[in-house]
Amino acid sequence: MATFRKLKSGYRAEVSRKGKRKSKVWPTLQQAKDWAARTEYEILHSDKVAAKTQLGDVLDRYAREVSPAKKGHRWEVVRLEKIQRDKIAGISLGELSAGDLADYRDRRLREVTGASVRREMVLLSSVFNVTRKEWGLMSENPLQDVRKPPQSAARDRLPSAEEIERMQYVAGSDLTKATARAFHAFLFAGETAMRAGEIVGLTWKRVDLDRRVATLPVTKNGTSREVPLSSVAIKLLQDLQEQDPVFGLTSRQLDVLFRKSRDTAGVHDLTFHDSRHYAITHLAKKLDVMDLARMVGHRNLSQLLTYYNESAESLARRLG
Repeated sequence: MATFRKLKSGYRAEVSRKGKRKSKVWPTLQQAKDWAARTEYEILHSDKVAAKTQLGDVLDRYAREVSPAKKGHRWEVVRLEKIQRDKIAGISLGELSAGDLADYRDRRLREVTGASVRREMVLLSSVFNVTRKEWGLMSENPLQDVRKPPQSAARDRLPSAEEIERMQYVAGSDLTKATARAFHAFLFAGETAMRAGEIVGLTWKRVDLDRRVATLPVTKNGTSREVPLSSVAIKLLQDLQEQDPVFGLTSRQLDVLFRKSRDTAGVHDLTFHDSRHYAITHLAKKLDVMDLARMVGHRNLSQLLTYYNESAESLARRLG
């Protein structure tokens, strides 16, 4: 049976069924009653619910109910949305197996680094634990029996001037077209070391051309950051039409269009995120390590070594 108690902050709904007790506070009594009814049904008919509930539905619920309470939740939601676009999202919880998850791991390893796949698997494990412990829709976490990929060596891929020129030719210079703006965003990332998600979310109210600063209210580590803009970065922004967000692209569009320009230009093994390596390597010639860490949002200075890819030959020339 469900019980309800009036609190200053709303109504607490408490459900006790089949030895399971759950409670949650809601702003209104109706919301509390709706949650209690759904929770009672899930407890009493967990097998039936799991049999027809697809993984994609669980990912969506997790993004709505669990992710918002976390720091950097925006980036978690982006990962969840990517997984939802994969065919694994269409498998019901009742049929989902360790083999399905191992297949997902192997397919993703052909697209991204082992480190990225490990992060996705950690997130999925968290989803399964909440689904099992709080929602009662799973009896076990199927990822327990799936091996995580080994930690990947840090990438050291930097685009050459010739590769950038080829991609620029393919993308074109008409910034009314999304393909051109996607490559324009890559050039902007190479000047600012901003991540793809930070760039697509950038709005004009967060850009101060006079101060030459872009303000990021929420970043990957959950804090805000001000990014100094070089004269080249300012010019790249001024070339764009007035629209919000600044680049007029979604994360999905940016990813697809950048890959298209790269592949058409015959450039191999280059990702949009490599622009961050490119930017940090070049910025290190202009800024000291503390200023560089502040600009790119690294609290741990050792993280810079992951992205700093200056060649030994270049270092030798600087030694004189």
